[in-house]
Parts: sequence; structure tokens; C-alpha cells
Amino acid sequence: MPVQATMSSDAADLIEIFSSIQGEGVLIGHRQVFIRFMGCNLSCDYCDTNSGNDASKCRIELTPGRLDFEELANPVPMTAVFNLLHRWGRGWPSIHHSISLTGGEPLLHVDHLHRWLPELREILPIHLETNGVLHFALSRVIKDIDHVSMDIKLPSSSGETGLWEDHREFLETAAATDVSVKIVVNSSTEHWEIQRAAEIIAGVSSDIPFIIQPETAENLSLNISSFGLLELQEIASALVDDVRVIPQTHRFIGLL
Repeated sequence: MPVQATMSSDAADLIEIFSSIQGEGVLIGHRQVFIRFMGCNLSCDYCDTNSGNDASKCRIELTPGRLDFEELANPVPMTAVFNLLHRWGRGWPSIHHSISLTGGEPLLHVDHLHRWLPELREILPIHLETNGVLHFALSRVIKDIDHVSMDIKLPSSSGETGLWEDHREFLETAAATDVSVKIVVNSSTEHWEIQRAAEIIAGVSSDIPFIIQPETAENLSLNISSFGLLELQEIASALVDDVRVIPQTHRFIGLL
């Protein structure tokens, strides 16, 4: 049975809260608190978020990194989240680099984030993981975010189309903070997609880190050849100064 937390009008639908190592992007290797929000406005072919979770419940790790999960009923009150993080801060000081807001798509919950972020940021810096589409929502909370890891969804790997201009506007807004861009690639990725993504980044700033992330199969093999990754990196490097190829390392070491 899920544990009933004190109800609050300022409560959000969450999937889970846990402590782990960031396995993607420029903050790779840092220990973070992950707050995973429910719901997404996209449906990417490679999405690895567990959609089979009971939407009425959120699982919360009681001890950071120990997988001793307890269930809370959704929506989860802000007070329950803050009480947990303050307890972790007292019991395990200095182990976390930042709070990673992930999903789903956290910006679907922008009304909650607008209220939560100033206080969350007093605990730890804020890292937003986002599909890079909801630029109006981002503009409401950008002042309370330290790091933004945004995706550019390639049609070949994600199955999503018609998002290029949304990504451009999102990156223009996100450039007010420490931003990086990630794309997921596989053997179907076409050179023109990398070219267009790199042009969007360079049009804002060629200094923005550009992460090429090979799609990982269930057996942990990569769905693209090593040579294919080198070709994509070469195309991007003609326009962007900082291009990196980084797989999902947390999956290889067996972490959430």
C-alpha cells in the first residue's frame, strides 16, 4: 500500500526520487538527486523511462543509493520532497553535486517548478533534463536553473518530426544558463540531421557542448557502428567547437 503523505495543494505527480550517478551529458560521473516527473509531450522510439509504473504511486528511496524504496501516493506534496532532501543533506552531507529534474518532461509541471525551484536551489544546484521543446515554460523558470541538458530530437532515431524551430527557440532561451545539447543517434541517423542540429547550436553559440549519444540496446550493445559515430562527430565538429561522443554509462555499471 502506498504511504499517505500530508496532502497539499502544491503537489506534483512524480514517478520516483532516488540518488545515483549521472550517466549522460556534461555532468557525467557526478552523484545527483534525481526527481523524475510523470508525463511527456513526446513519444520517442528509444525512450527508456518505465511507462508501466502505477501512476497513482511515486517510489521514494529512503537511503540515498540503497534502493530501499517506499511508495507515496500521487500527487506528492512539496513538503514531502523537501523533508526527504533535507534529511539526506543532514545524514549524507556533500555526496550530491546537484538535483536533476527529469522525466518524462519536467517542464510540463512548470507551475509547480515555479514554486519549488527557489527552495530546491537552496539545497543543491538545479540540473534540468528536458526534451528541449517547451521554450515558453522554460522562460518562466530559467532564473532558478543552473544547468540545462536539452535534447534535439532527430526524426531518424526518435520518430518525432517538425521540432527544429521549437528546439532553436528553446536553445536561445536556455543559453541564459549553463546549457548543453544531446542527440541520440543510431544506424538510421542521416548526415543532414547532424548538420542541421549543429547549425542550430552554432547559430546560438559554437561554444555550447554538443553530446552525441549512441542508442543503447537492451543487451547493452550500441545501435550504431564505431565508424558511424566518428563520421557524425566529424560533421558536427565543422560547426561546433565542443563535440563529444558519450554513451549511457549508468546502464553499463548497473545503476538507475
